[in-house]
This record gives sequence, structure tokens and C-alpha cells, in this order.
Amino acid sequence: MSNRVVVTGIGIWSCIGTDVDEVRQSLREGRSGIGIDGERLEYGYHSALTGLVAKPNLKNLVDRRVRMGMSEEAEYAYMASREAFGMAGIGEDYLRDNEVGIIYGNDSSAKAIVESNEIMKTTHDSELIGSANIFQSMTSTVSMNMSTAFHLRGANMSVSAACASGSHSIGLAYVMIKHGLQRTVLCGGAQEVNKYSMTSFDAIGAFSQRTDEPQKASRPFDRDRDGLVPSGGAASLVLERYDDAVRRGAKILAEVCGYGFSSNGGGINMPSDEGSYRAMTRAMEDAGITADEVDYINAHATSTEQGDMFEAIALDRIFRGKKALISSTKGMTGHECWMAGASEAVYSILMMQDGFVAPNINFENPDEYSARLNIAAATVEMPVGTVLSNSFGFGGTNSALVLRKI
Repeated sequence: MSNRVVVTGIGIWSCIGTDVDEVRQSLREGRSGIGIDGERLEYGYHSALTGLVAKPNLKNLVDRRVRMGMSEEAEYAYMASREAFGMAGIGEDYLRDNEVGIIYGNDSSAKAIVESNEIMKTTHDSELIGSANIFQSMTSTVSMNMSTAFHLRGANMSVSAACASGSHSIGLAYVMIKHGLQRTVLCGGAQEVNKYSMTSFDAIGAFSQRTDEPQKASRPFDRDRDGLVPSGGAASLVLERYDDAVRRGAKILAEVCGYGFSSNGGGINMPSDEGSYRAMTRAMEDAGITADEVDYINAHATSTEQGDMFEAIALDRIFRGKKALISSTKGMTGHECWMAGASEAVYSILMMQDGFVAPNINFENPDEYSARLNIAAATVEMPVGTVLSNSFGFGGTNSALVLRKI
């Protein structure tokens, strides 16, 4: 069995907007969502740069008992999923009468663990922690909470794969639907942005120190980059069988037609041009396309020297002399970590729908590797029919998706 798999709903809660319309406008304008978080400086960070993500108010949207078990990233995911289901035309009746699965990317949940530890240090009494912290602290906090909030009765699992988590969640949902294991799946990725969530990354000097110019700090592929900027939020997509979408009259936003993955098999924090190359070529082979057919590549490029370099080498190997434009939206958003693979799929779909390529902002001086690439430093108005979206993570996990407009 081989079903076509389409996207009928998308939702987003990010530092560049809290719905698809706002995000679409930010992408077109090259508007950054990066700023300074004063709490991080007080807590002891060396860099207080971060994506500034609004906190949603779920009070009148979610039952209090369910809301108590939601982590920060689960709250973001609820808002994104609510928008995605609404766009797909999927309401309570459909969710009650049909088996809908959830596969969501989330790699850690720090806040509830730190707060539980603080309660224990102060009171020495575990009963005072409360049961809600269990559901907030588990890596599966998003999938379990979305399953409860939306009454989902299909596949229910989390993908923990570092910064490729969101992309792998889409890829696995695609595989399940393609092979008849599910008909409809909510998938995506979420990332918390509280002060506890990124201390270890700050400790290893991964973050940009350009604190005097926050909106110029994230500089993918630029020679003068000095590290990534952390960010987060959530992005959700509704994937379903093409035949089902047509039958119920849903608007089809895009087709997921290729998924490729690989592992670098090297150092735990070392990127790889070969690993990136294999993920991209597998995705294109799965989609049955060549490099000549790709219009746009949403690069993973996080604004780190080695990561950008190895991806640029792999991109040049495949796309030298081809028409595809390349940009990393992380110049605007920062690195949305576990969410990034899903949010960038959403960003790519918005570009498809509106016919433009979002800019790789802050790309002013190419280095010897990025100079070989066809990078869009400013917004380009053009038809976008086929997209390759890359996501690579610590531990050598790589994912690539091919999305097509139909």
C-alpha cells in the first residue's frame, strides 16, 4: 500500500508571530524576533540573547485539570495544534469519530524538573511537588498532553532527536500514512524558552555574544557569525491521506513526498557533510526528483562555524549550478531547536502558498564555503513548487523533507 500524503492544516507559535498570518508577514519582511532576556543574565548566562516568544493564555481554552499538566512547550503546542486543526477543518466531531494520531518532536523539559528539585531542597518532602510536575517534566509531555486535550486515539508518541526532532516527526507521520498505518496524524515540534532550558548550551559557548545588536546576532552562513541564538515555541501540521482530504473537501496546502535520514556516526557534537548529503539525497530519491527540480532549500544553518560549513559543503555538492535558492530562516527566528524542523516546514509551506522565498537576513559577507551557494539575502518573489527542508542535530541525527505544491 502506498498512499499520497498531504498537509491540510498548519499552526505556529513563534518569536516572529503567534499565527500563520503574522508569521507569513514576518517571513516576507525579514523581520527578526530576537531580543534580550534579562532573567538569563541574572541567572548567570554569558549570553542573554533569545527568541522572544509570547506566553499563551489557555485559561478559557483548556480544562483546568488538563492545563495543570501542561509544560511550557505543551502550551505552545496546543495553540499551534488548535490553529492547524482549525485550518484543516477538523473539529470535535471529526476527532471523536475518526482515529487521529500524534507524533510530536520534543527533546527535553527542564523547567518542571528544576522546580521539583527546588521544592525538595527547600522542604525535603516529595508530596509537596504535586502530580502535575510528572506530566510537565517527561520528554513526552507534548504528545501526552495533546492526545488528552484533543481526544486523539491513534498513534501517540514523541520523537526525541535533538534539533531534528520536529522534522523526524513529520517524516514518521508521512511514513505511517503512506503505508496505511494511520489515515490522519497531528505532527510537529515544540521547544521551551524559559531560563532553565538552555544553560548547558550557554556553558559550552554555543551562543552568539553580539548582545549590543540582538537582531543581527543570528547570521547563518555569514563569515562574521559568532554562534547561534536559542529560540522556541511550537509548530503543528495535520497530515492525512490525499484521498481522504479530497473526499472531505479539505484545502490541500502541500504534499509531503520525500523523507530522508542518516546518522553521522562520528563525534557526538560534530556535524558532517557526508551525513547531510545522505539525508538530502535520500529524501530526493524518495520523492522521485532530481536537484534540478528543487526551487528552494530551507537550510538548517544555525549560525555556527562548523555546522554552517559542513552543510554548505553538502549543498554545494548537490546543487552547484542548479536553480534552487537557499536561505536559513534562523537569521530571523534564531535556532528553535526541537521545534525547528517542524516550524521550517511551516515556513516553507507559507512561501509556497504566497510565492516568495524568505531572506537569509544578516548575510553580508560570505565565507569560502557559503560563497559557492545561491543564497537569497533578500526576499525573492517567485513561484515555489518544490522545497527541500534540512534539519540536523547533536548526536549526528539528520533529517530532510521534500514538500511539493499541488
